[in-house]
Amino acid sequence: MAKNSQKILLAEDDHFLKSMYATKLAGENVEVLVASDGQKALELMRKHIPSVALVDILMPKMDGFAVLAEMKKDEALKSIPVIMLTNLSEPEDVSRAKKLGASEYLIKSHFLPAEVINIVQKYTS
Repeated sequence: MAKNSQKILLAEDDHFLKSMYATKLAGENVEVLVASDGQKALELMRKHIPSVALVDILMPKMDGFAVLAEMKKDEALKSIPVIMLTNLSEPEDVSRAKKLGASEYLIKSHFLPAEVINIVQKYTS
């Protein structure tokens, strides 16, 4: 991995999805920081400041909405683009994420993994 490669945080508690997205992202010459819960996601971001964060909403310890809210209060993290990747499709969930500052809101079942990777690349190129 090149020393100047960008870092992407992936916060996802589903083992299969986490593994699949981590593998696909790693193939894009980026360093992937992987967290299985919201608290770990914030810890990793504070330590390694990623270029972009791909965050699930329904996770243990701290959900994606809380992660996003904490990021926007943190001077070091507030400018990191956040892509919410979730199964929640209710308009109020989308609205809440956007109000909290999400850059994108992707419903997992509406996007192929390659499409998600293309959207992530918009924020790393």
